[in-house]
Amino acid sequence: MRLTKRIFFDLAIWMVGFGLLIGLSFPFFVLLLGVPVDTAISPSFFGACLGAGALAGCLNFSFAREVVGKRVQLLAERMKTVGDELREMTYSDDLGKSTPTNCYIVVDSDDEIGHSARAFNNLVTALTRSMQTQTAIRAFNQMLSSRLELDTVANGALGQLLDHIGATAGVVLVDMGGTLQVQASLGVRLAETIADSDHVSTALRSGSTEIVEIPAGVEIAGALVDFRPKAVLFMPVSHKQVPLGVVVMASASGFEANVKERLELFRHGLGLALNNALAHDRLQRLAALDPLTGVYNRRFGLGRLHEEFGRAVRANSPLAVAMLDIDHFKSVNDTYGHLVGDRILTAVAGVVSSILREGDILIRYGGEEFLAVLPAASSEDTRAIGERVRRAVEETSVVEGDQAIRITVSIGGAAYPNQNVESEASLVELADEALYAAKQSGRNRVEVAHQGAVLV
Repeated sequence: MRLTKRIFFDLAIWMVGFGLLIGLSFPFFVLLLGVPVDTAISPSFFGACLGAGALAGCLNFSFAREVVGKRVQLLAERMKTVGDELREMTYSDDLGKSTPTNCYIVVDSDDEIGHSARAFNNLVTALTRSMQTQTAIRAFNQMLSSRLELDTVANGALGQLLDHIGATAGVVLVDMGGTLQVQASLGVRLAETIADSDHVSTALRSGSTEIVEIPAGVEIAGALVDFRPKAVLFMPVSHKQVPLGVVVMASASGFEANVKERLELFRHGLGLALNNALAHDRLQRLAALDPLTGVYNRRFGLGRLHEEFGRAVRANSPLAVAMLDIDHFKSVNDTYGHLVGDRILTAVAGVVSSILREGDILIRYGGEEFLAVLPAASSEDTRAIGERVRRAVEETSVVEGDQAIRITVSIGGAAYPNQNVESEASLVELADEALYAAKQSGRNRVEVAHQGAVLV
């Protein structure tokens, strides 16, 4: 029963009052023990009993205050500490200054006080985990919203996800036109082979995160990681119910029981970021590609040439360019029309792209002219590549009605440092001069500039 607004003051009143009641009742009990009435009922004995009862009540209150009060005070102090640190972490996002153990209360009793301390410690752990998760989600979304490049988004997301759930290695697979491609990989060998996993396909179809536990006695052949994983997690990523890819993460120690629920908090942000990155990638491709032939347009292509030339100068490595022009293209347009001319341009671009090496760059320079950028190619390499292209185009024809229209190209090339040029524009100019020489020499041939002159 509450008498005041202070619990311990109420406790003191009740304990002293109960002690006085015992002291008041005690003389009547001692009569049962044979104590003479004049002794038991005397004012002095009554006073002594009341004093002893009051003293016992005060001592009981002091012991209770010492044992219980200090525990309650400690609980209050720790709660204040938790509140202060939560406020600081809310505004600073800095979780490094505090750990749950700093706020824990020692559980040294198996009673209500011990249960309260244990419940308080569990609350601190839950609050800390919640703050860590919220901070991680905020940092995760901020990182994703500040980036648009697909590989940058994928690498940043993978790194933070691995840190958050304590995984050791992982891969981000993204659907690129119906094919899952690796966009980020940490600690995984032969990451491309993971796309063929049945678990990846299942995660994409179901849209649900799947954890595959690997028993201790099972031997793993052809492992893709440098450690023995205890569990592998497959998390599908989607945006507006459209599958975008799968994040695969492996852990050497296994995953916590609530890892799926925690990752759900990240999936929406990652799906939105991947969707934006894919849209940005598509826009970049549209801005970079010639809509007819599918090769780089002049603006973007010359930007790539500028980068390659700067790299070649810094590394003192060769770089060549080859200018291609379709022979008699104006006559073809005048005779068969522009639609047939477009088909010829597309066919030539396809043939040339199939001949060029990996890392070479094909640009539609303008009209019926194409420019091929050939990193690490010398003058001799340029001639050899040009001849392969010339022969392949010569063997190509475009059918129009009952006619097969034959195609040939003239090619002019120039290479750095065989040509002592100071810019990529000068290199292109020399290739253009070599192309003019090829045209003048009868077309359907390759000319390569060499040491400042045209090499026939």
